[in-house]
Amino acid sequence: MPATLKGKTQPKKEEKLQEPVDYKVIFLNDDYTTREFVVDVLMTVFHLPQSRATSVMLRVHRQGWGEAGRYSWDIANTKVNQVHALARENDYPLRCIVEEV
Repeated sequence: MPATLKGKTQPKKEEKLQEPVDYKVIFLNDDYTTREFVVDVLMTVFHLPQSRATSVMLRVHRQGWGEAGRYSWDIANTKVNQVHALARENDYPLRCIVEEV
């Protein structure tokens, strides 16, 4: 309902909604984590098909980093934590970070 002020009807101020900010999950290269493990993680955690996972892994290997996907803040951080947990369980130093798009 519109607010009233001294008998006159005032329209409500419209709130402007902002689009949510996306964050990208970036894998970082290291000299110890196997390529196969990186592909497996990309397929398991990020649900990438094998061809896409292999492509991301090769970019990480050749250029030092590769983007696994774009997500909301909470989902991106959850995926990073999952990657780090899997890496620890398998004795790999694999790291990934979250970066605003």
